[in-house]
Amino acid sequence: MFGLSKLFSSKSVDKQPIITALAAYRSAAFAVGIDESFITDISQNDDKSLHITLTLPFAAQSEMPQLAEFISDALSLAVSVSATVELKETAKFKAIKHIVLIASGKGGVGKSTTAVNLAAALQCEGAKVGILDADIYGPSIPMLLGLVDAKPSSHDNKQLLPFDANGLKAQSIGFLVPSDDATVWRGPMASGALSQLLNETDWGELDYLIVDMPPGTGDIQLTMSQKVPASGTVIVTTPQDLALADAQKGIAMFNKVNVPVLGLIENMSHYICSHCGEANHVFGKDGAQKLAHRHGVPVLSHIPLAIDIREYSEQGKVIASDHSAAISNTYSAAARLIASTLYYQQHHNSVEIVITDD
Repeated sequence: MFGLSKLFSSKSVDKQPIITALAAYRSAAFAVGIDESFITDISQNDDKSLHITLTLPFAAQSEMPQLAEFISDALSLAVSVSATVELKETAKFKAIKHIVLIASGKGGVGKSTTAVNLAAALQCEGAKVGILDADIYGPSIPMLLGLVDAKPSSHDNKQLLPFDANGLKAQSIGFLVPSDDATVWRGPMASGALSQLLNETDWGELDYLIVDMPPGTGDIQLTMSQKVPASGTVIVTTPQDLALADAQKGIAMFNKVNVPVLGLIENMSHYICSHCGEANHVFGKDGAQKLAHRHGVPVLSHIPLAIDIREYSEQGKVIASDHSAAISNTYSAAARLIASTLYYQQHHNSVEIVITDD
């Protein structure tokens, strides 16, 4: 940590009230406020307003306007905040710092769409992110990223180059097998193919590798959870009893192989009526909340059933990257929460994550 004389660029700034205000800030992502060690610089502008520069240890850049407003109110002074993201953790696999498995107990719950949007949201929050399509039998990532019929390449005939989807690094068996063909492999062969994709892709440096897992609790899930140093998993479900029953099995499996369950995402949580604006719980209500409470994990997000999500996905676009779309804020909030949970579970084991309404 820098000494205060080096940390702050302007000697005329009274730093202690700023440090106190930062420590008092609370949100779902910043459960214990903002530590003084996050501060890179504080400068005073000609109009006496302040600018605070932070280096965040997890992806949460988009929360800076909210933080600036909080500090401005606390100090009765105009304050702006900017931030860069720099994870301090040692890489756990190759040059990848965190591997996060996005899983579900059953298919049809929107897991792949959720995985792609979470990956894109983490990238928008300032992180270096990749996504691996581990659904060997039903790869969806090429279509969701608008990369159907894209052909793989290599710079050394040993390592595959990941595809670049607007800065998001992506790899999938769907790039190696014709999109209209069926992958008819037994479990060990599919697991071997996945291991090759993971190990023989030149991912470069990544803060987060999001893995879109296949549904269920079979060979591929065991391969990923036992042979890969995953930092945690996120379980995607819908409010339906059937989906929740299968999500319960997924949680049980990851508990058995000691992969931390970071939380649940309730997809298709509700539908907003276009006429009256009220939320209709067409698939049930509070199911994910009850399951999460039973296992002592949070519900990270309630993602609505929205036609915009479908339309973007079918066009090979990622709605989380479009900040003009209201739903992108929901994915951003979930991404910040996942990133902060990974940080706090390593650095503040006693922190209780409190989820606020979307």
